[in-house]
Amino acid sequence: MKQKALLGQLADPDIRLLRVFKVVTECGGISAAELELNIGRSTISRHIKDLEQRLGITLCRRGRSGFGLTAEGREVYASTLRLLGSLDDFRSDVNDIQRKLTGTLTIALFDKIATNPECHLSDALSEFHAQAPDAGIEIFVEPLNEIERGVIEGRFQCGVIPSHRPSASLSYLPLFNEQMYLYCSKAHPILALPLIDRTAILQAAYAGLGYHSPNMEVAHATGLRRQATVYDQEAIVHLLLSGAYIGYLPDHYAQQFETAGLLQRIDHDDFNYRCQFEAIWRLSPKPSRLSALFIECLRNAHKKNPAFLGESAGPRPL
Repeated sequence: MKQKALLGQLADPDIRLLRVFKVVTECGGISAAELELNIGRSTISRHIKDLEQRLGITLCRRGRSGFGLTAEGREVYASTLRLLGSLDDFRSDVNDIQRKLTGTLTIALFDKIATNPECHLSDALSEFHAQAPDAGIEIFVEPLNEIERGVIEGRFQCGVIPSHRPSASLSYLPLFNEQMYLYCSKAHPILALPLIDRTAILQAAYAGLGYHSPNMEVAHATGLRRQATVYDQEAIVHLLLSGAYIGYLPDHYAQQFETAGLLQRIDHDDFNYRCQFEAIWRLSPKPSRLSALFIECLRNAHKKNPAFLGESAGPRPL
């Protein structure tokens, strides 16, 4: 079998092709990427084909069956994110030298925090834009483990996550707290019991997060039986509404479903818990001025919160 030639030094045209590939992947196909890239489908298709020829591998399947990355395409996409992130870091470093706050800030958030009255992320974003009006922002909503991995790998410059196990590769800044309760549908049979005690709760089918998190830690500590595994809190709501499961939701997010008469809190002191949210960023390399500015904006926006007042156990200094 003839061995494919190894990829030589990357040039500007390669970077442009990789940026097109990134957008096509994130849009879910060539047609969907047409508006984002502001170029025609035939041109996008040719760029993807040129990139495949340049790399010597097939990146994606496209046709009547829809768009999908190959296994090699997924690896190239992950490498592309790291490469483009490094280029943005380089741009930020050069801008640091020039004392210009430009470039793109890439952050990742845990889901369903916008309704938390202690979360002042919008204030931080407002201050950030006021101080760096020429900077771009990319915001991703990801599971906790993906946020940590992305920050460590440099795909995200900053993340906001619920506190759980610390990493020696990350720095932490406490921001706000969140109150978690068990909930179920109004149609769940547990509500028909004369007494909802610990035994009744432990016998109920439980829907929980499938990755290491405060949710998983509490479930293990209390003995809840996880019969449905999910990866975001929106999925928990759907399972609760089925009437077959109980599960944890933050009180501020569940309130809308309680008000609508769809869910009811199972208020038992042994199962309620409170978690802290914190900002995370890489210890090394040192954050760019753009990242450091956003972290400072987060600090200013949340410094009056009870969670922030416990900062002595939190971040390492920038």
